[in-house]
Parts: sequence; C-alpha cells; structure tokens
Amino acid sequence: MSAKRLTLRPIAAADANRIVRKLHYSGKATQNSQLHIGVFYLNRLEGALQYGPSIDLRRMAKTVTGSGMHDFMELNRMALSERLPRNSESRALAVSFRIIRREAPQIKWLVTFADGTMCGDGTIYRAAGFHLVHVRRNTTQLRLPDGTVASDISLNVYRTPDGRMGSAAAKANGAAPLPGFQIKYVKFLDPAWEGRLAKPPLSYDTIGELGASMYRGRSATMSDASEA
Repeated sequence: MSAKRLTLRPIAAADANRIVRKLHYSGKATQNSQLHIGVFYLNRLEGALQYGPSIDLRRMAKTVTGSGMHDFMELNRMALSERLPRNSESRALAVSFRIIRREAPQIKWLVTFADGTMCGDGTIYRAAGFHLVHVRRNTTQLRLPDGTVASDISLNVYRTPDGRMGSAAAKANGAAPLPGFQIKYVKFLDPAWEGRLAKPPLSYDTIGELGASMYRGRSATMSDASEA
C-alpha cells in the first residue's frame, strides 16, 4: 500500500459532507465550505478536504500583511479513513494545494486550526510546511451540561428571549471551555507572498513549551503555561 496511489479531485458538497460526518472526530461538516476535494484510494472515496472562507474574513485577513479578504481560504475539515496507507495525510494536503493553485489561482495563502482540545496539535501541518502563527488556550469549544460539545460561533447563531448570545446563556447554565489549546497555522501557496506574515512565525517548539502538545486526542504535556 502506498500513499502515491491516492487520487484527489473535486466532489459534490453532499458527498464531502457525508464522508466528513462519518470520519471526522467532531461528526460535523462545515457548511460554508466552497471547495470539496475527495480522497480516493483504489477508486473508493476514503476521505475529503473542505476549504472555504473563514467566519471573520476581515479579521483573519490581517494575519498576512497586504492581504485582501479573497486572497486566502481556510482548510475547514480534513477527514481520512483509517484504511488509507501511511503518509496519506501529507499526500492529500500536497495534492490539494496543487488543485487549489489550478482551480483558484487567486488564492495566495491558506489558514487552518489544530484542535488541541479533542484532536491534535497539528503535526501534519508542520510536516506540510505550514507556519505556526498562534497558540492560545481554548475559549471557544464548550462542553454543554448534557455532555455534548459546541463552538461559541454555532451557539451565537441564536439569542435567548432576554437578548443574551447563545454562548453566554450556555455558560450561565454550566457550559465550560474544554481544557486545551487552539493552534493556528498558515501556508503560503504563492512563494512571492512568503515573509508577509503580520507577526513573525513562532517556533514549533512553542507548542511543547506551552503544554499544548496533543496527539489523537491525548494531551502530552498539559500545563498552566500562559497564553501565547
């Protein structure tokens, strides 16, 4: 079995959503994704990557000096089957970059987040040459009183009758942030844009120094280190 036998191509949103819900640890697809790339092995759909706009385009664009809101996309989801061969994640990312350069040449850079509360610290992104740009304690992934997990963004779609945001109401009823970190990465697709990060990239060692290391949902070095 070799990851070189993977093939990737754009697929319908419905197909991507179906397999992401099946394979992603969150069980959720991202509804605002615009580019859905299927990962095929021996002609069988075994995963998907979903790219789209960030929730707060204006704020996210400031990550890169001189960037407009339409110069970048966010890797919202990457979900691959356990049946795939070793190094499939790296292969899938590399091929997806080529697809974006071909299908959306206006995209100069990508942003993504590693969920260091339930999944991992982004080992695969570091291997793919992403810059580490921010590590912060989690405040946005909440465990609700019934045990389910929801983001404050999804909760804030709703307001209570007294006008409170959904996340504020949830916290008042006992919801609490998951222990862990959210880790932000940037990848430049256009070499001419390298060096345009608004702030210098962090050393990968920062993750361990802050106690943010996590692999497959298991924290390696959780600590009370301050936020980066």
